[in-house]
Amino acid sequence: MKKVMLGMSGGVDSSAAALILRNQGYDVTGVTLEMFSDKDVDTCGKKNNGNLSGAGDAAKVAKKLGFSHVTFDFRESFRENVMEYFCRSYLNGRTPNPCIECNRHLKFGKMLEKALEAGCDYIATGHYAVCEYDEERGRYLLKRSADKKKDQTYMLYSLTQEQLAHTLFPLGNLEKSEVREIAAEYGLINADKPDSQDICFIPDGKYTPFIEKFTGEKSVSGNFLDMDGNILGLHKGHINYTAGQRKGLGISLGKPAYVVKKDWERNTVTLGNEEDLYTSVLIAEDVNFISVDDITSPMRITAKARYSQKDCPATLSKADDGRYMVMFDEPQRAVTSGQAVVFYDGDIVVGGGTIV
Repeated sequence: MKKVMLGMSGGVDSSAAALILRNQGYDVTGVTLEMFSDKDVDTCGKKNNGNLSGAGDAAKVAKKLGFSHVTFDFRESFRENVMEYFCRSYLNGRTPNPCIECNRHLKFGKMLEKALEAGCDYIATGHYAVCEYDEERGRYLLKRSADKKKDQTYMLYSLTQEQLAHTLFPLGNLEKSEVREIAAEYGLINADKPDSQDICFIPDGKYTPFIEKFTGEKSVSGNFLDMDGNILGLHKGHINYTAGQRKGLGISLGKPAYVVKKDWERNTVTLGNEEDLYTSVLIAEDVNFISVDDITSPMRITAKARYSQKDCPATLSKADDGRYMVMFDEPQRAVTSGQAVVFYDGDIVVGGGTIV
C-alpha cells in the first residue's frame, strides 16, 4: 500500500482530497502546518494563526476517515521564507506573491522532506492542478485542472521534477461543485466551508500596518511624480501603492490617475493615464522550467502575469544575461515587478519566473 502525506488546512478541498485518497487505497497521514509563532500571531491578529486555525476541523476529518493527523512546526521557515520575503519585497518596491513562496519552501519543500523521511511515497494537497508523467518527454508535467476557474497552476510553477515525482493532486480532474458534493455526501463537517480569500498572515488585506509592525519600519512620505518627472504632491510611502492602482491615492488631479511605477530608492510613485499602464514586453528572472529543460530558441507560448489574468499569446526567448523575455502579441495592463509570470503550452505549464 502506497503511503501519502496530505497537507490539510481544515477546508473542504483538502478534506475531500483525503476522502478520495483513502478510497483509492492509499495509506494516508494528514498534516497541518504550524506557521505562526506567538509573536507573529499577535502581529497578524488573533483570528489568524496560520493553518492551525483549521487544525481542529482537519483532525475531525482524519478521525472520521480513519487515519492519523499530526502537526509540523514550520514557524521558523514560514517567517523567513514567506513573511520576511513579503516585507522585504514590498520595501524594495515590488509586489510579491507569498503563496508561491509558501508552496516552494514549505508545502512542496519541507513537507516533502518530512514525508520522505517518514517513508511516504507521496505528498498530496487540495490544489486544483494535474500532475502527469509523459513517457515521450521523459518528464513530469504540470497541467491545468478540469475546473479552469479554480485552476492553481499559476501558484505551482516553481515545482521541480523531483517534487512532481512525489506529488498527487486528487482534485485535478474535478469541478469545485463536485468536490463539495463529495464532501457533503460523506458528511464531512466542512462541506460548506467558504474558501479562504486573503493572504493568511494579513488581517483584512491591510498590508502596510502588517509590514510596519513586522519590520518596525514606518512608511515614509515621498513625492508623487507625473510621467515627465514633475512633482504632483506627496504620497504616504511607496509600500502603500502597486501598479495599476487608482483608488486610495490620496491626491486629486482633476482626472483619473493610476500608479504606473515606483522607485523605492528615491521613494517616488509615478502616476499616469490608463494608457501608460500597458506594455508588450517583460523580463523574468529566477525562471523554473517544467515541461522542458530550457529553451535555446524563441518559443511560442501563452503567458499570464498575474493570477486572475487570462493567459495571452506571446513569444518567450532567452536573454544574454540568462534572464528571459516575454513579448506579448498585445500590450498587457499593469505588469508588476515581483509578481509571477507563468508560461503555458495549451494546458501544460512550460514554466514561470518572477517579473523584474
